[in-house]
Amino acid sequence: MSAKSELPTTVLEPGRTAARYWGDLWRYRELFLFLAWRDITVRYKQTVVGILWALLRPLITMLVLVFVFRNLAGLSSGDVPYAIMVFAGTLPWQLFASALSDSSNSVVSNAALISKVYFPRLIVPGSAVVVGLVDFTISLTVLAGLMVWFQFLPSWNIVFLPGFMAVAFLAALGPGLLVTALNVRYRDFRFVLPFVVQFGLFLSPVGFDSALVLEKYGETGFLLYSLNPMVGVIDGFRWAICGTGTVYLPGFFLSMGVVLVFLWAGLAYFRATERTFADVI
Repeated sequence: MSAKSELPTTVLEPGRTAARYWGDLWRYRELFLFLAWRDITVRYKQTVVGILWALLRPLITMLVLVFVFRNLAGLSSGDVPYAIMVFAGTLPWQLFASALSDSSNSVVSNAALISKVYFPRLIVPGSAVVVGLVDFTISLTVLAGLMVWFQFLPSWNIVFLPGFMAVAFLAALGPGLLVTALNVRYRDFRFVLPFVVQFGLFLSPVGFDSALVLEKYGETGFLLYSLNPMVGVIDGFRWAICGTGTVYLPGFFLSMGVVLVFLWAGLAYFRATERTFADVI
């Protein structure tokens, strides 16, 4: 056999890359793990406190919200200690905010890799969202400590917590993909996003129970309020952890529908624009 016949042959098929895209996500899983591990290791590099920031951020947020809503506004949390009630809402919000912020700038931050090597671009924002899951897992230790301190035992609803974690992940992934793709062409989004996240904290039931909205504005007002996808996610978390809290099913299912719409829109827009990333970035 001649040396020429032993050379590999490359066959270019139009549309083949798009057809194999989802299979390529699995074939490039090692790259996904590498990028996720890299983001985790550099997140708190050269910081004095280090990984303890994953504990301090939700703890400080919880203390501020407890002071504002319980001490100043005089709100009550019923039989559940107010600190636990607020922290149960802080956990999914921090997961959402962290994953959204990290994924939004992920493509721009990996410009050198994207412009030189082919791989499914969805891997980049997907790996960035994983960092938020790591912080969330670490923050659960603070919640466990609060429960021990207040001698509060979770109810059997805690078995549903992994499901709500998955929903929170999807709630962050959809807008994250949308903002990531927009940020490649319009860099203004990296300046606008922190204000949106800050504003969204007070529009979500992190420091208070959604029952207040239902009582004051009725079912119609609550349904409008539930267009915020984090309303259903936070209410579900609080119900799973505390065993109490308002889970108004029409509003909850509306929030879940908004999560799915954002996920579909994010995936569709990201897939439609990712082929131009290398040219624009």
